[in-house]
Amino acid sequence: MYCGGQGIYIYYLSREFRRMGHDVHVISGPPYPEVVDGVRLHKLKSHSTIVSRYGATENFGRPLSPLDVFEHVATYAGIYTEPFAFSMRAYQQVKSLVRKEGLDVVHDNQCLGYGLTMMKRLNLPIVATIHHPIGIDRAADFMLARSRRERLRRFWFYSFYVPMQSFVGRRTDQVITVSECSAREIERLIGVPRDRISVVYNGVDTDFFQNRNGTYKEPNSMIFVGNTDDRKKGIVHLLQALSLIKDELRVKLHVIDGGAPETTYAQSLVQEYGLDGQVSFACRLSAAELVHRYSMAEIAVVPSLFEGFGFPAAEAMACELPVITTKAGALPELVSDGDNGLLVEPGNVPALAAAIKRLVNDRELRRRLGSEGRRTAMRKFNWEQAAKQTLEVYQRML
Repeated sequence: MYCGGQGIYIYYLSREFRRMGHDVHVISGPPYPEVVDGVRLHKLKSHSTIVSRYGATENFGRPLSPLDVFEHVATYAGIYTEPFAFSMRAYQQVKSLVRKEGLDVVHDNQCLGYGLTMMKRLNLPIVATIHHPIGIDRAADFMLARSRRERLRRFWFYSFYVPMQSFVGRRTDQVITVSECSAREIERLIGVPRDRISVVYNGVDTDFFQNRNGTYKEPNSMIFVGNTDDRKKGIVHLLQALSLIKDELRVKLHVIDGGAPETTYAQSLVQEYGLDGQVSFACRLSAAELVHRYSMAEIAVVPSLFEGFGFPAAEAMACELPVITTKAGALPELVSDGDNGLLVEPGNVPALAAAIKRLVNDRELRRRLGSEGRRTAMRKFNWEQAAKQTLEVYQRML
């Protein structure tokens, strides 16, 4: 639920379904998402050591099943098996719901575990949202790895999930994705035929995400929102860009980290690049706190190497913040260079530094890009529209 991502996707899509009068069940492992009244949340346990980093240890009870032991041991050994373990537990939950209440469709949100293929036995349409292929994450991690040992560790981490995602993704009845770019990558890397992929853009709650008039604007301030442990988010390139201009321009960067609370990757980079005092960190803010931080900043930076959609860019645009982002993934589908934001090549540190200097020194450009970004968000990214288009996919499957 923090700083965009799958928790936001679940919250708003299920909210709109409920408003339309549908009966909605959400099945989730920890950390659990928020849901609106009337949406029923079924909480599954987890024995992942990764989940325990988020403080979600309430389900580590006894007795332990073989699946519990496997998940705990595998994640302790550094293998990403959470989606597999969750999908097996979710299969049992879905089977119980089919028997007790009846279901019309199962919609998987980027889990793509082997348990999903077992759900096909229940004679239900299986729809899966794939925000982007996980192979893209693996490639970004390899590219930014600093040693052979780190590359080996990242290969080990993804070794179980990447082939599982491809196997399961090809066996779903229909795939929904959130951008044309992601659709192309899913076809290329997973092998799902294009005629089985529907593009439904995410929405932004523009009534909530808007500039809070009267909030103090901190001069020369920027905001980065995302999981800094996710290498494809490009935090390293943003910090390198700040180090290039630190002697001529004093810029304050606020990092809003949506990852695990004890992450140290970005903090170590701050020290390495001599940016102490210029960068502050806040972790897993509430949505209201996040809007306040957007309203305080003058510029938002999204330096990602790939985005299947780009919630932080869309949210910042809705808050009338001028956005500097890259030409990677779906981001050019959100941001048009010079019209509602600035685009640079992904990983191009000098270009990113130049864009930061340009916006910091041009108040009128910041105002114009921010205003047009707000108009773009209101026109193009709407959760009610996203829900209607998703329901059209369900109807085709039924």
